[in-house]
Amino acid sequence: MTLNVLITGSNGQLATCIKDLEKQHPNLSFIYTNSSQLDLTNQEAINSFFETNKIDWCINCAAYTAVDKAETDTENAFKVNEQGPKHLALACDKHNVKLIHVSTDFVFDGSKSSPYNEEDQTKPLGVYGASKLQGELAIKDVMNAFFIVRTSWLYSEHGNNFMKTMLRLAKTNKELNIVADQVGTPTYAKDLAGALLSIITSNSNKYGVYHYSNEGVTSWYDFAKAIFDISEIEIKVNPIPSNEFPTPAKRPSYSVLDKQKIKENLNIETLYWRERLKKAIESLY
Repeated sequence: MTLNVLITGSNGQLATCIKDLEKQHPNLSFIYTNSSQLDLTNQEAINSFFETNKIDWCINCAAYTAVDKAETDTENAFKVNEQGPKHLALACDKHNVKLIHVSTDFVFDGSKSSPYNEEDQTKPLGVYGASKLQGELAIKDVMNAFFIVRTSWLYSEHGNNFMKTMLRLAKTNKELNIVADQVGTPTYAKDLAGALLSIITSNSNKYGVYHYSNEGVTSWYDFAKAIFDISEIEIKVNPIPSNEFPTPAKRPSYSVLDKQKIKENLNIETLYWRERLKKAIESLY
C-alpha cells in the first residue's frame, strides 16, 4: 500500500534531503509544497488542500529560521512557527492525517550541563525559540497523532548552513574567529530526513516529543576546525567567546540533546557527528 506524504517547506534543506532519499522508499508517494503553493498562515487554504488531496502523513519542514532577524520580525516568526503548525494540526486532525513536526534545541535556555531530554523545562532565550515552542504547544492542544522531533545545528550540501558558510569564507579569508563557548551537536540533515521517513515506514503510534541529532558534543569553533580538517583546507581558526561576536538573538550556551527516547521507542539509530560531516563534505565534491 502506497502512503501519500505531504512535505511542507519544500525549498529548505531538510525537504531537499527528503527528496534525495525518495528512491529508498518506493511505498511512499510525496507531495512537496512551498509557501506559494500552500500558505500555512491561511487556514482556509490548508483545509481546501487537504480536501482535494489524499494525504496519510504530513512532515512539516516549513519554518522561519532567521534566528537574529526574528528578534525584530517577531510577527512573521510567530505566523510561520506558531500559526502554521496550528493550522496544519487542525487540518491533520480533521482529515485523520498523522503529523511529524520539526522543532529545535532553541526551546531550551542552555543552563543545563548534561544533555536535554524531552521532559526538561523549556525556556527559550529569543523570539525564534519562543515561536517554535508555541508551535509545539499549538500542536499538542489540537491533536494526539503527532511526532514533534527537536533537532540541532542542521547542515547539509543543500541550502544555507554553517558548513557551507565556512567553506565559502575559507575562499576569501586567511583566518576566521569562531565562537567557542556555545556547545551542541551538528546534525546532518540527510540523517534527520532518514529518521523522519523511518517513523512513517515503522507506522509507530508511540506519539509525542522526541529528540534527534547526531552523536557527540562540540563547539562551533571545533565544528569549523573539523570542516577545514576534513576538507584539507589550510586556514587559521581563532576561538572567541560569544561576547566578542554579539548577535541580536542570544543563543543557548549548551544545547546537547538526549536521544535515548527515540532510540528505544522508535528504534532509530544516531551516528557520530564527525563521521557524518565527512560524508556530507564528500558528497559536495
